[in-house]
Amino acid sequence: MNHFFLISKENWDKILVKLLGEYYVYAPILTDNYQDYRFILEEDINNIIYNTPKPTSPLKTFFVPVKENVVKTIPDTRMRIILGIPSCDLMALGLLDAIYLSEPLDMYYQHKRESTILIGTDCHSILEHCHCTIYGIQPYPEKYHDISLSVLNQDVFLTINSEKGETLFKKLSVNGLFRETGKDELENIINKRNEIVSLLKDANKDLPDYISTGELIKGSGEEIWQKYTKACVSCGACAAICPTCTCFLLIDRPEFEKVRQLDACQYPAFERVAAGEDPLGRRHVRFRNRYLCKYVWKPQKFEPVACTGCGRCIEACIGKISKNELFKELARVLV
Repeated sequence: MNHFFLISKENWDKILVKLLGEYYVYAPILTDNYQDYRFILEEDINNIIYNTPKPTSPLKTFFVPVKENVVKTIPDTRMRIILGIPSCDLMALGLLDAIYLSEPLDMYYQHKRESTILIGTDCHSILEHCHCTIYGIQPYPEKYHDISLSVLNQDVFLTINSEKGETLFKKLSVNGLFRETGKDELENIINKRNEIVSLLKDANKDLPDYISTGELIKGSGEEIWQKYTKACVSCGACAAICPTCTCFLLIDRPEFEKVRQLDACQYPAFERVAAGEDPLGRRHVRFRNRYLCKYVWKPQKFEPVACTGCGRCIEACIGKISKNELFKELARVLV
């Protein structure tokens, strides 16, 4: 386990005030009964939410905006810090990296990654649809972050996970406000992590794992997809809110403007081609296609998982469709 460094919450807040003068800082804030990432001003620091599962918007919105001019965009040179990122969003970033940082390289995505410092956070509770552990993801940062953070008993614990994180930490620790975590304090962190892992495993004990889900989808017939698609309105909310869905259109506009706009395989005519042919013309076929992509096709090409178990798609669905209930039913029928 990495070394943990401790600082009081009071001193951590003072450090954040200083960071605001040098970086763009974003963190989860509770607004109108939901939490989401916001650009932080000094008056917001006391309202930052720590160790709470998933902000409403996925982390991908910082790196793959809904709309982006990929010709005229002038990159901002100021570094930004994104604070309080749950493990499910960090692990999703692994898949985005595999897609956008491979050849052909996406320089806009690369610039955003290089100019962003990611501070992940442990989850100290679970929500109804959280199921990260069933897909091999822990409810605390393991990869794709620069620093991880946990708040216990008004103390802030940090671990360093990258060169960018080390550079920032050295800048933060010049006043001697940090100390290494003691044995008992470290045990408290481990116990809290184990508690949340246990809660997640118990809540999702009937849900098949990532690889098994892909096999179940491949072996399924049309009937179950037609059943669950009855409530689908093809709104695409599941794909829009998903931290790993990245389909997009390139739209040419006058004056040499080219806009990349996120798309979704749930939209009618997503795959329509010349003469009106559409392999995904039927709604239940589009619905199944999304899960084939996540659990069958993506694993054939990429190492990072294409579903990180955040559950946002279930919460965003207008038709109240639960993919978890679908997969549990598939497991009962086919196993």
